[in-house]
Amino acid sequence: MVKHIVIWRLKDSAAGRSKSDNVGLIKEKLESLRGKIPGLLYLEVGLDFGQSENSGDVVLLSEFESRAALDAYQVHPLHKAVMPFVLEARSERRVVDYEI
Repeated sequence: MVKHIVIWRLKDSAAGRSKSDNVGLIKEKLESLRGKIPGLLYLEVGLDFGQSENSGDVVLLSEFESRAALDAYQVHPLHKAVMPFVLEARSERRVVDYEI
């Protein structure tokens, strides 16, 4: 099994929306992927409430059957459809992928 964790910091505004609006939209768009991509076993999206200088704004916690399933997710059309919005809204991204 593979865990895929992504943390984003968002711009104060993007796509004509505030950061708080974009945080909610990113959560909604990512959660819409549940049950639609083969090999994606678990998906959780968390929103930071601490808002410290070291905080991210959004975290994605996901689990995949295998590295191959994670690779397939990266190029899946539903995931690719979410990416442009996230790319426009983010200012920073960190990712960790590991096997358990």
